[in-house]
Amino acid sequence: MNQEFASSLLEGAVTELSRLPGIGRKTALRLALHILRSDESAGVALGEAIIKMRRGVRYCRKCHNISETDLCPLCADPRRDSRTVCVVESVKDVMSFENTGQFNGVYHVLGGVIAPMEGIGPEMLEIESLVARVAAGDIDEVILALSATLEGETTNFYIFRRLAPYADVRITQLARGVSVGNEIEYTDEVTLGRSLLNRTLFSDSIKR
Repeated sequence: MNQEFASSLLEGAVTELSRLPGIGRKTALRLALHILRSDESAGVALGEAIIKMRRGVRYCRKCHNISETDLCPLCADPRRDSRTVCVVESVKDVMSFENTGQFNGVYHVLGGVIAPMEGIGPEMLEIESLVARVAAGDIDEVILALSATLEGETTNFYIFRRLAPYADVRITQLARGVSVGNEIEYTDEVTLGRSLLNRTLFSDSIKR
């Protein structure tokens, strides 16, 4: 047992908490001590909620958003425009767009972007499943809504090329209200909503 801990159980909890992104050991220790100071029922409720989430949450078979059923609530909602698909990097981006209240279509979550320096290639993302959705003939427009970073733009272009054979499908991108270098999850809702409403054809961006 590490000398700084008086309990191996506390040390184990700190070690596991520190595995979370953005949580160092000092923060993990502070969280663990807070849980210890709280009522036992609060700690048990937290643990049970995490276990239930881990066992009960899955990924939608169509769009790869998180869901508790085979189809997520957005894909299963008949009021959504299923012929307009917004392509995003992560589940957090789905939440960001939904918060704008400006989009009534459905989504496709890639699970990341192409990043060769990090060893992430297109085969590691949900790009082929997107191509399959388009090939099925049920989609009129694909909105490329990835972050305006080098990796995001690379992924946009790769998807554009993969979807090129489907000439009857409009491929658009967010208007440049989202500054170059900005990530979707850190963009304010008003800017994000306007960028979505004022989207442009992706092909226009590669002609310049």
